[in-house]
Amino acid sequence: MRKFLVILDDSRECLNAMRFAAMRAAHTGGGVTILSIIPPDEFNHWIGVGDIMRQEERERITAHFEVFAKWMRDKQHVDPELVIREGEPVPEILAQVREDPEVGVLVLGAGTGKGGPGPLVTQMTRNAGTLPIPITIVPGDMSKERLEAIT
Repeated sequence: MRKFLVILDDSRECLNAMRFAAMRAAHTGGGVTILSIIPPDEFNHWIGVGDIMRQEERERITAHFEVFAKWMRDKQHVDPELVIREGEPVPEILAQVREDPEVGVLVLGAGTGKGGPGPLVTQMTRNAGTLPIPITIVPGDMSKERLEAIT
């Protein structure tokens, strides 16, 4: 089964990327893998404190994932899987793509602010020529109705 890989983070544009991935998966009989990445420098404390903070971050990610997963299951009839990795975002995304041969498309949400599309979109498009899969970039301010029309 072809899967859409979408990145779960705290950005506003993440919502449209999730919607797009779920709708495309529903219309094509595919699946969705939701990847969340914990940056390595986030837990440079004493070992015990870092472990507790890492566990709390995993719990926060899982709770965030469940909100999207419920919508995907209820509205799109797609049962997404969650993958949590630790490290720098771009290498971890590339590793996920290489380790899961069913991933067929990387879906990213583009920011609409003055800062451009966002650091992840900028970095991933620099690597686009060497990726084994295409990238779909979903505008962060695209309406739900427009997303439904194009998927």
